[in-house]
Amino acid sequence: MSAPAQTGVKPPSAARMVRLVAAREVATRIRDKNFLVGSAVLLLLVLGMLVFQVAINSGTDSTSIGVVGGSSQLSTALEGQGDALGTEVEVVDYDDEAAARAAVEQGDVDGALLSPSGAQPELLVESDGGQVESLVRGAVQGLSMDQQLAEAGVQLQAPPEVDVVALDPDADADLEAAIVALICVAVLYSLLVLFAQFVAQGVVEEKSSRVVELLLATMRPWQLLAGKIIGLGVLGLAQMVVVAVIGVAGALAFDVVDLPGRLIGTVLTAVAWFVLGYVFYASIFAAAASLVSRQEDLGSVLTPATLLPVVGLVIAIQAAQDPTSTLATVTSYIPGLSPMVMPVRQAAGEAAVWEVGLAVLLMLVSIAVIVRIGGRIYAGALLRTGGKVKLRDALRAES
Repeated sequence: MSAPAQTGVKPPSAARMVRLVAAREVATRIRDKNFLVGSAVLLLLVLGMLVFQVAINSGTDSTSIGVVGGSSQLSTALEGQGDALGTEVEVVDYDDEAAARAAVEQGDVDGALLSPSGAQPELLVESDGGQVESLVRGAVQGLSMDQQLAEAGVQLQAPPEVDVVALDPDADADLEAAIVALICVAVLYSLLVLFAQFVAQGVVEEKSSRVVELLLATMRPWQLLAGKIIGLGVLGLAQMVVVAVIGVAGALAFDVVDLPGRLIGTVLTAVAWFVLGYVFYASIFAAAASLVSRQEDLGSVLTPATLLPVVGLVIAIQAAQDPTSTLATVTSYIPGLSPMVMPVRQAAGEAAVWEVGLAVLLMLVSIAVIVRIGGRIYAGALLRTGGKVKLRDALRAES
């Protein structure tokens, strides 16, 4: 009796291998204590910025002034002068000088006006008159002038209203959107560097423990690299979306911003640029990490790549102040810098559609080149352990 014919087992497809590696990276990293602590710190920072903005917006500029022997005309004059100076005036009446003096000493009022209708009014303050002095002086002088004109029988006509025409009515909105974009870019920078380093650390861990030799027995190097980048990229994208949702919801709930539509659009733009920036930097970090076999040597090969996003963040801060500057305009097209500079220019309304399209195209081309070259370095250096692998040797090994 003949033995049964053995059927060959079909090897897993490349897509399945990439998915397996990606799922492994997500499952491993999501249980990592450093990742959880970093996520919590990032959320606390976003919530802290919201609380800080709420505290600033909730505070109103107000001035309290005590008056001894005042009148309704004086109260009106003080309130009108306060409006001119941008402060809300609260007038408190006191029966005598002793009560007014005690109120100033205890900090109940910012100043006290004595004998307002006399020849020489006096203003009591704790130390320096400052805005209180300017406010009271303007109100008393204006009221005195009105009384003298009335006694002389002079009737003044109401002054004409001044129509204010804003040459750039959207300037405040653009500035607010640019600030929101800058906050998003700061979060984007943190996540880019964090997850790109996760990719690099994972490469070195597998290489130093020789796990990579077992993995490469069943898959190609590019499948392992693609799985790492996609897995951690999905995790990083999910984290940024969570931070974005919490930040947008908090900003709208606490009325921190007045532009819900532009706020959401700015955040979505930052998320889209995160995807491009992450693939760019993760490929560079993974290729660089494959050149070493110890975590102690990782910093030496990652330092040059880490400087680029730092430069991008610094330029983004400058772009928020002047999005039309030559530096901001030029760097918004440079791959590696554009994910942090272009969102700020877009939020400020200073980037045309064709400019954004050109920056995205340049970024995609650079990603294709880096993935190709980085993949060769990764494949050529991955199985070489010991000391640091020279870049030229890694490229030759895969050529």
